[in-house]
Parts: sequence; C-alpha cells; structure tokens
Amino acid sequence: MNTAATALPAAARPAGRPEKLRLGDVLVQQRLISQEQLQQTLELQQQTGKKVGRLLIESGVITEELLADALARQLRVPYINLKTYPFRADVVKLMPESVARRFRALVLEDKRDSLLVAMADPLDLFAYDEITRLLRRNISIAAVPESQLALACDRLYRRTEEISGLARALEKDLGDAVDFGELTASAGAEGAPVVRLLQSLFEDATQVGASDIHIEPLESGLQIRVRVDGVLQPQTQAEKRIGAALAQRIKLMAGLDISEKRLPQDGRFSVRLKDQTIDVRLSTMPSTYGESVVMRLLSLDGGVRQLDSVGMPPAMLRRYRELLGRTSGLILVTGPTGSGKSTTLYASLAELNSAELKIITVEDPVEYRLPGITQVQVNEKIDLSFSKVLRSTLRQDPDVILVGEMRDTETAEIGLRAAITGHLVFSTLHTRDAASTPFRLLDMGVPAYMVATSLQAVVAQRLVRINCEVCSEPHVPDAHETAWLSGLLQPGERIQARKGRGCSACNGTGYSGRQGVYEMLEMDAELTQSASRADPAAFLRAARERLAGQTLTHHALELVRQGRTSLAEAMRVGYDLED
Repeated sequence: MNTAATALPAAARPAGRPEKLRLGDVLVQQRLISQEQLQQTLELQQQTGKKVGRLLIESGVITEELLADALARQLRVPYINLKTYPFRADVVKLMPESVARRFRALVLEDKRDSLLVAMADPLDLFAYDEITRLLRRNISIAAVPESQLALACDRLYRRTEEISGLARALEKDLGDAVDFGELTASAGAEGAPVVRLLQSLFEDATQVGASDIHIEPLESGLQIRVRVDGVLQPQTQAEKRIGAALAQRIKLMAGLDISEKRLPQDGRFSVRLKDQTIDVRLSTMPSTYGESVVMRLLSLDGGVRQLDSVGMPPAMLRRYRELLGRTSGLILVTGPTGSGKSTTLYASLAELNSAELKIITVEDPVEYRLPGITQVQVNEKIDLSFSKVLRSTLRQDPDVILVGEMRDTETAEIGLRAAITGHLVFSTLHTRDAASTPFRLLDMGVPAYMVATSLQAVVAQRLVRINCEVCSEPHVPDAHETAWLSGLLQPGERIQARKGRGCSACNGTGYSGRQGVYEMLEMDAELTQSASRADPAAFLRAARERLAGQTLTHHALELVRQGRTSLAEAMRVGYDLED
C-alpha cells in the first residue's frame, strides 16, 4: 500500500498551495529517520493522539529546525530563521492574532501579487485554505520551526492596540463624569472595560518580561509604560480621565483606601495569568494631574534563583560560599534600588535552608515565600517596625537572620549585636560600593567597635544588560569608549567588544536579559583595626588595595571581554561609581 497521499493535479491546485504529503514519508525519503522509527512513532501516535512531528521532536529523533528544513526542501519553499528575520509590524498585522495563533502562521512579506506566510506546518492544507480565504490574497508559504513561530507571535502581537482600544472603551463608558460608587460596584463584573484593560496590561507586561508597570497621569493624557531589562518602554497613551478609574480598581484589588488620594499608599495583591501567578507590589503617589501608580511584578512560579546563576565570578562565589558556612557575623549586600540585592540574598538563604537551621527573615515587603523559613512582614502602621520585630526574632532562637534593610540606627545596632552573639545575619544597605559601606554604618551612629567586630564581608552589586545572542556582532570602540578603556587596560592590550544591533528577538534593543556584576570586600585584621579607629582614610586605602582589579567596573569589563555585554553597559557601571 502506498503510504503517500495522492497530490492534487497542478491545474487544480492554486498557485503556491502545498501538496498533500505524509510527513513520515518525507522524513524517511530524506533519510532523517528510519522506517522502523516511523513505525514506532505511528504506533505511539495511536496511543497519544499527538502529531507525528511533535512525537519525533519530543523523543529526540529529530529537531524542529531539521524538520522545518526537510519540509522546505520537499515542498521547494523557503526555510526561514525567525530569530533573525526583519519583521515589519504593519505586514505582520495583516493577519489577526487569533488567526495567527490558531493556524500557527505569520505574514512575513507583502509581495503585492501575494503574501509570504510562515507556517509551522506547511502540510496543513486546511490552514492554507482558511488563511487564503481570510486574507483574500494569494499566499506563498515558508517553513519555520514551531517554537520560533510561537516566540515571534508573543513578541510581535503586543497588546498595545488592544490596550489602547480598551482605554478608549473605558473612556466612553465613563462619560464626562466618573461615578466612583457605580464603578466600584460594577468593576468586578466580567467584561467591565477597566477589568479587561488591566488584564491586558498585565498579560502584555508578563509576555515581554517586564519588571514594572507605570501608570502616569500627565497634562496631555495618561501615559502607560513598562520596564524591560531596567529600561522603560512606552506602552500606550490614553485620555487622562481614565487614570482615576484604573487607580481606583487597582487600589481595590490591593485592599487600599480608595477615598484617600492625597497621600501615598503601598499594597500588594496576586493575579493569575494563564499558567503563572504574579505577585504585584503596588505604590500610589499623588501627583499634579492625578495618582501615579507603579506596580512591581514578581513571578511566584519561577522560584528563587540559585547562587550559581546570579553572575558571581567563580573565585568570588567559592569564597562567598565559605562565608555562608560561618555561624556568626554580618554579611551586607549593597547597591541602589533595583540592583538585584534581594535576588542575591534569597539565593543565599535558599542555599542555607535545611532542617538543621532555624532561619528567620524580617522584610518589607516579603518578596518570595521560602518553604521551611519563618518570614515576617514589617507593618509600620501598627508599629511593627524592623527594630521591634528584630528584638522578638532574637528570642526565637534563630541560627540565621535576614534583615531586609538597615534603615535606622536602632535596627543596625540590633542586627550587629545579633551578629556578635552567635547569629549569621544578612542585610542590605543603599551604598555606592563595598569600600564605603562600613562608614555608612558609622554615619548612622553605630559604635565603631560593633562594626569592626561583627562585619564579615560586604558584597556590592549592579545589573548590566546582556547582549542579544541573535544579533550580537563585533563592535569597534568609538573615541569616548577608547578613552575610558585606556584607564583600565594594560599597555598594548586590546579588547574584542560586541554589541547587539537590534532585532525582532530583542525588540530592537540589542539586549536580552540582565546579569549581576559584583565586588566583595572581606574584613581582615588591618581593615578591622582601621574601622575600629574610625579612620576613613586608612580604611579606604587598605580596602582599595584589596579590591584592586576585582571591582564592579572590572567585573563589567570582563563581561565585555566575554562578549556578554556591551561597552556602553560597562561604562554605565563605571561612571556610576566615579567620584
């Protein structure tokens, strides 16, 4: 029996329409799989109902790229790598998102007489016919890997238009005057414009990996932006009057006082989006044109990162792990807001977490829930302050204590006293670098002897953006970059820098993701003596000798050497640390 289906006669088949073929026969014919492998896969298909191609990929017999390339050669159509394809948004949007996701297809090019359409399954004749009917154009096809197409859909079908449309619908729904009582009563109803708008905002933000959503009322209207890899990106503009409705609904979700618009408020809530749970930390602040709302997004499903993945250099990581093995002392992690301090601290606690240790955290807010660890949320409204909780914590017989931040003298003194009396204490400070940290404690009024005897190490960190792997290319330093490098490189040393040019995979930024850069200052006898004498000059001189060649700037420069980040990112870290 012939296993290949009969093809349509050429005269009866529209131009560009693929032949009806059996995928297994194509792969056997091209010697990518054996007849025995095909037979085993067909038997497995009868049991699972999955497609032959998916079963072959899941079993590791063939890759998506090989599968797409094989179909392209058989059908004599192009094979396209979507990771580097220069998409045009206006062309992609010729096909609605629902159609694109249903048939796993994307419009790549408008050739006037036809459209070039990428398909994950170019043998799907039903999809081909439906796309032709819906677009009312002749189409030619290209074969692409399915996972690449799914990722491209997520990047290209941003919810900007949907969000703008929902914002316009909400404006129309509210009319000229906002009835807050009526809005509050109906806001939870399914289909309410404000609810749909917020849902689209959250879905779009999580889709692009945003860490924050900013809703900002301006004189000219309402501005909504998202922060991706530390950089704000415009999302949409809307009428200013819908800002109050959005702020009110968000405050309701967080259980805040909706009648109070004159004072800042903080809160949190969780939302479930598709297959993940997002913890949202909310901050509202009164501004000239209304309440400004910022929401920090934390995925609860991703778990806490491991120390191996935060970006510490191997030698520093080994030494840091040795410090974690101590039974007492204070370890401080420093840096500005948004520099990844919490990630490092949680990774440290996750490594220490065991049945033998009692670990207590005092935080504001508790960012991630860690099983097996007692976590306490500070609440200043009921006078549950860091210092008050910390005193009670010491009566709970802990082995390890995390103090979210040393905000005042009392908290710092209690934390240092705990470190002296047999507890391993972690905390954070907002300082520029490791060398200046001990004197920040002295400036807070902590006795010098406590700093000298309890402080074990200071870890300073920043975050740098990582070059996009898809579009990264060699970069020749300009005059400004060359001048900066001259103060760091050895005479005659050259550096092979790279930089992303911007592509569809990184939304045109040239970067994809971030990594920590670190420096670590351990307290030795000389540093301890300088700190106990409160001698800043001697301490800084000795500290800089210890950190020579191992500063934040040097770590960032090492990532440039590796091609991981750009000179521009390394220079940003360097300039931030300059006097």
